[in-house]
Amino acid sequence: MEKSKKILIFTTAFRPMTGGSEIALEEICRRLNDHAFDIITPRYKKSFAKTENLANICIHRIGFGMKLDKYIFPLAGFFKGFLLTRTNDYAAIHAYQASYGAGAATFLKYFSSIKFILTLQEGKAMTEQNPVIRFFRKIIIKKADIITAISIYLKNFAEKINKKAEIIVVPNGVDYEKFSSALPIEKTSLDINNTAKLILTVSRLVQKNGLATLFRAIKIVKTLTSDIKLVVVGSGPLESGLKNLALELDISNNVLFMGEKNYSEIPRYLKTADLFVRSSRSEGLGNAFIEAMAAGLPIIGTPVGGIPDFLKDGETGLFCEVDNPKNLAEKIMLLLNNGELREKLIKNGLELVREKYDWNNIIKKFREIYETTNANYRNNE
Repeated sequence: MEKSKKILIFTTAFRPMTGGSEIALEEICRRLNDHAFDIITPRYKKSFAKTENLANICIHRIGFGMKLDKYIFPLAGFFKGFLLTRTNDYAAIHAYQASYGAGAATFLKYFSSIKFILTLQEGKAMTEQNPVIRFFRKIIIKKADIITAISIYLKNFAEKINKKAEIIVVPNGVDYEKFSSALPIEKTSLDINNTAKLILTVSRLVQKNGLATLFRAIKIVKTLTSDIKLVVVGSGPLESGLKNLALELDISNNVLFMGEKNYSEIPRYLKTADLFVRSSRSEGLGNAFIEAMAAGLPIIGTPVGGIPDFLKDGETGLFCEVDNPKNLAEKIMLLLNNGELREKLIKNGLELVREKYDWNNIIKKFREIYETTNANYRNNE
C-alpha cells in the first residue's frame, strides 16, 4: 500500500466499546477502504485482544487490561506510536477527542513533523470542567495542525484557542438507509399496549443528558394522557437513582428501562416510537437526535451545544427549555396532539439528514482532509 495512504489514529476508546465517537471513527475508517489505519487505544479489559485486525484497520490496545489504562495512555500510547512511526510511513496522525488519546498524539507531535489532525467530539460543557482538564485540552488543541469539529459550537471553541490551525466543521453521520428502512419492534413484545404513545430516549444515563427533567415531564404528561410510555435505551451511573426517582414520581409503570442495546438494534427501537426526546444540559452535537430523524421521528431537544446545528425550532424539531419539566411536557403534548406539525417535522428532518448527515457525504469531507495531508506528505518526501 502507498505510504501516503496510511493514517495513525489515537483514541481513548474503541471497539468493543460503542459510544458516538467510537461508532463515527469505525464508520470513517471502514468506508475509506483505500486507506490503512493503525489505531492505538487503551486496553481496559484483559479479555480485549492486544492486537486485532479488521480489514483495513489494525487495533493496538495498550495497557494492563484495567480501567486505569486510560490514565497511563498519554505516555504509553506515545511510546507505541513512536515505535510505529519508526517502521511505518504515515501521512497523518489523527486523534479523536481532546482527551487521553489526543494526549498521546500531542506528545508524538513534539517528535514528529507528521501533520496532526484533531477531531473534537466532546459532549460535556467545555468551560465547566475542572481546570486541570481545561489546561491539558488547551495544549492539545494548540498543537493540532488541522481540527475537525462535529458542530459549530465546538468549532467556535477551538478557534478561541488555536488561531493558526485549519478548523473545519465535519459532523458525525448516520447510515440513512439503515435507519430509515428498519422494521419496528412490536410494542406487545415490550409489554406495551399497541394503543400506547411511546416516547423514546437513547441516552447514556449521566447528568448531562437531563433524564431527571424528562422523568418529571412524564409525570405531568401522565396527568393529561394515561396511555403513555417512556422507553429508556441506555445505561450509566445514574440508573439506580433514576429508578428511585420514577418510584417517587409514581411513574414506574410508565417508564421502561431497556438497558444498553447493541447499536444494530437502535433503528428498530426508533421505528417503534412516536417521538424522540433528550433534554440535554450539554451536547457536542447529539447524534442520537439525527438517528431519530433518519428513522422518521419528530424530535424534542434543548438549545445547547451543537443541537442548534440541526434542530430548527418548528421546522426540524421542537426546542424545550433546559431543566424545565413543565415546558418539556407542553412540547410533548403538542407533538402528540398536532398531527400536521408532527408530519412537517418528520418530513423536514428526513430531508435534512439525507442532505447533510448521511455518511456518504461525511466521508467525502474526510477523504479531502486526508488527501490534503497526503499531498503535503509527498511534497515533503
